[in-house]
Amino acid sequence: MTMDNKVLNIGVLGCGPISQYGHFEACRRARNARLYAICDVAEDLLNRMSEIHQPVRAYNDYDKMLADPEVEAVIIGIADQFHVEAALKAIAAGKHVLVEKPLGVTVEECEELQQKAGATGCIVQIGNMKRFDPGIAYAKQFIDQEMGEMLALKAWYCDSTYRYTVTENVQPLVRLSPNALRPEGNPKLDKLRYYMLTHGSHLVDTARFLGGDLVSVTAWNTQKFGAYNWFVTVQFASGAVGHLDLTVAVRMDWHEGFQIYGEHGSVVGKTYNPWLFKSSDVEVFSSRDGCYHRPLGEDAHFFKLQVEGFADTILEQAPMRGANLDDGVAAMRAMAAIARSVESGKTVKLAEVSGGV
Repeated sequence: MTMDNKVLNIGVLGCGPISQYGHFEACRRARNARLYAICDVAEDLLNRMSEIHQPVRAYNDYDKMLADPEVEAVIIGIADQFHVEAALKAIAAGKHVLVEKPLGVTVEECEELQQKAGATGCIVQIGNMKRFDPGIAYAKQFIDQEMGEMLALKAWYCDSTYRYTVTENVQPLVRLSPNALRPEGNPKLDKLRYYMLTHGSHLVDTARFLGGDLVSVTAWNTQKFGAYNWFVTVQFASGAVGHLDLTVAVRMDWHEGFQIYGEHGSVVGKTYNPWLFKSSDVEVFSSRDGCYHRPLGEDAHFFKLQVEGFADTILEQAPMRGANLDDGVAAMRAMAAIARSVESGKTVKLAEVSGGV
């Protein structure tokens, strides 16, 4: 297909859990995209996913998928450690990219991708799908258009002890393969790093999406009874202050949300486990009319909406609604700064940080 058909041919790299939970179905449901190709080195998994999702092409070699002229864009749904390498290959082949969050695992590799992508003309979007949560999008609109100057922001992302009881009932039954390509060692064993990259990337991006650029962080980490908690004081470029809470796992239901106080109003939001595909409950108060407003997010398939936004940017030259490369690099800097602050006990400026989490 061509751009004139207004349908984007997408190839998905990786047939593992995130693609099975979100990306395959998102491409199949999207109004302006289709699941043209899938790719994985594990042929047993590749064959099974081909039977279920019926792509036009299936590849066990990423280079071959990138060489297919019908593939216009790729979704990178593989281990964090492979994100940047796979994205660099894609843009070198002239393909647009939607790469799962986090963008990478070090500031330096993310900046390398940022620099090289600029010369290609390829769109690179980061998979922070919460930006497509209708409630969060409504909060952003109110902040930008009505709230005026921001005073303070509080945001929290607290995974639940009971989350797997919920997700095992609502997620598709995932297929795994012993032949899947995995990073060296087991990154999930380093809980401080794994939880920050996996969950902290969402919290940091939501804070930046609603509050703007971060300048510095002061962070603490507490570990007790198998739980990990980060409390982070943040300074925004606007002069607003903030507090971020990342906890894995709280002994309660899924606990995620935000409170924002501004010149002409305030915003309160409660966000649900993402696999429920339920819009955040968001209530804004506007001093302009003295009323509370609460939208209904009737379509909350965030992964589908993310693919549609990605395709609109490519096919219609619409403004990017998702996180761009600058956002991805800034989020990596914020997570690295939080790690450095925990280690040193000092305030860390994002502009001065390097390395990874």
